[in-house]
Amino acid sequence: MDTQSRMDLIRQVGEEILTEDDLKALLDSNEHPIAYDGFEPSGKVHIAQGVMRTITINKMLKAGCKFKMLVADWHAWANNKVGGDLENIQTVGNYLIETWKAAGMDTDKVEFVWANDFMADRDYWKTVMNVARSSTVSRILRCSQIMGRKESDALNASQIFYPCMQAADIFKLDVDICQLGLDQRKVNVLARELAPGLGFTKPVAVHHHMLAGLHEPKGDALEAKMSKSKPDSAIFMTDPVEEVERKLKKAFCPEKLVEQNPVMEYCRYILFERFPTLDIERPEKFGGDISYSSYMELELDYTAGNLHPADLKTAVARQLNELLEPVRKHFASGRPKELLEQVQSFQVTR
Repeated sequence: MDTQSRMDLIRQVGEEILTEDDLKALLDSNEHPIAYDGFEPSGKVHIAQGVMRTITINKMLKAGCKFKMLVADWHAWANNKVGGDLENIQTVGNYLIETWKAAGMDTDKVEFVWANDFMADRDYWKTVMNVARSSTVSRILRCSQIMGRKESDALNASQIFYPCMQAADIFKLDVDICQLGLDQRKVNVLARELAPGLGFTKPVAVHHHMLAGLHEPKGDALEAKMSKSKPDSAIFMTDPVEEVERKLKKAFCPEKLVEQNPVMEYCRYILFERFPTLDIERPEKFGGDISYSSYMELELDYTAGNLHPADLKTAVARQLNELLEPVRKHFASGRPKELLEQVQSFQVTR
């Protein structure tokens, strides 16, 4: 695959790329650059983390990247996730990996690395210290967004370590491309700025879209993203059929409007990535059945008022349930079922 084709694939992933010139230079010189994402094991997996990450990582693999997924267990511990219990956090990490297998991620080509394995590495902690020494406290506090926090929040001392550790992760993993969500932008920019002075290569940052929660948005897109701590704002990977239908039925979906419309986002970023069409079933008196073969076609009809939100929600729920059924079956028995039951018993902490 030539550089332009690889660039086009990665552009499908990145809502923002820092920078396109850096990415082109990297792809011209490196057939298999190392891309990475890190994830906090913090509870049940919602579709943004389960399905959307599967889609984006598979595209990065298709573009020729070697992909490393950092299981950020110590970071989740520092951020007081799962009640601050490290062993439970690590169980959640194994559950997430199992979810991605069931969701269709090409996990045979993904290297899963545990932060726990870095902890005895003196050089890693030297890098953490160098990141901290090269940054002001106010700069690190501005990075608190990566933990789902605000600068104004009362943070634990452990949470101050977190951004320094995440920047050090990038250097430890010898990353060429940081491929994370837009909510991780501030620490990726920090790593890009610090890299030359610390003797590391400046990574390219490819930031994917943050899928909106199902509730009416308050604030910007990052504040409106789906959240495990607000269960009705998200579809989870093992939600029963009836629960998916219930959540979609009450979802925010303003008539004729696409901006910050979570149901339309599900169509754009998930359904049209996994299905050739979105199929609407409705009585003849309301226009009869119709199939859309592209998101743009759907958007034009929706903004024109030719598709009612209720009919859209019904179709989205039906096709989401079809997408989630293999995951439900995977977690219905054996070791996956045991993992899910353990995770469901854990305390969910913000």
